[in-house]
Amino acid sequence: MEFTGFLWFSIISVMLATYVVLDGFDLGVGALHLILGRSDEDRRKIMKSIGPVWDGNEVWLLATGGVLYFVFPQLYASSFSGFYLPLMMVLWLLMGRAIGLEFRTHINDGIWAAFFDAVFSIGSLLLAVFYGAALGNIVRGLPLGPDHYFFLPLWTNWNVGPHPGVLDWYTVLSGVVTLVALCMHGANYLACKTDGDLHERARKTSLLLAPLVLVLTLVITLATLALHPGVVANYNALKIGYLIPVLIVASLLGVIFFQKARKEVLAFVSGALYLVLMLVGAVYALYPVILPSIDPQYSLTIQNSITSSYALQIGLRWWILGIVIALGYFVFLYRMFRGKVVLDNHGGYGD
Repeated sequence: MEFTGFLWFSIISVMLATYVVLDGFDLGVGALHLILGRSDEDRRKIMKSIGPVWDGNEVWLLATGGVLYFVFPQLYASSFSGFYLPLMMVLWLLMGRAIGLEFRTHINDGIWAAFFDAVFSIGSLLLAVFYGAALGNIVRGLPLGPDHYFFLPLWTNWNVGPHPGVLDWYTVLSGVVTLVALCMHGANYLACKTDGDLHERARKTSLLLAPLVLVLTLVITLATLALHPGVVANYNALKIGYLIPVLIVASLLGVIFFQKARKEVLAFVSGALYLVLMLVGAVYALYPVILPSIDPQYSLTIQNSITSSYALQIGLRWWILGIVIALGYFVFLYRMFRGKVVLDNHGGYGD
């Protein structure tokens, strides 16, 4: 059962990392939309760069939630008990972002175009911050009770303590780090998908943001160590884990090096690697805990929250079938829409 738990924990982690990389550049592109898009043509190009793929990318979030539901049902139930309000806010932001992106190309009116541009960009920006704050809450710890349920107000006094809110100085810092990192990721993606002045602005934005991400990564690491010195326990037990922070720094240096060398695809890969390694570092520190409690005795672990062996066996068969279909679809989708963005006559998502 221990190996089975580790296997499913790894599967969910890989699916979540896939979502962060794929929808991460969507969010980054959206957050930069009003900054990099200085003309209507630029903004149409920005939207078209993600138009054919953004909704498919979000499937990974739904798929991860579905797998989480049947593998770790207690984790799913506990998370929704305390994060109900933030999750509803995320849901509304996802819908608003989708409305802004899709309706923008269907209404030929300058005022409405500007409105939907703002909805799309602000929704993307806030989603990035909320996702980062959610990760910060998990790393910080939650006030789980003996029944593994909890309640969090949106904020209290902004301090980290026994009675925190969803938002405090640490989780907001996590949200800011995530926002800047995803903006860098989005700029890398736009540099791959566009040309001309928009391409140059995206490339220069990536070169500007990568050093800032490096500084913020150091700040959030020091803040985490100050709050929870015990997070290095797994690193000290298996010291190969210290390669993770080294690779994180190397990936950011790779973004800078490859952007300067005008190798945009390699810069994008380096940025994606940074996001994956940051998640790996957090997972490595927490394992086998999957929902930490401020009082460690109430933490949810793989062992005390996993479902039955029979359910896992049946679920694995359906997961294999589903993941093969999903991977085939994504390979087809990204091959079909590879290359630079070219606007059609009406500004939609045409070939």
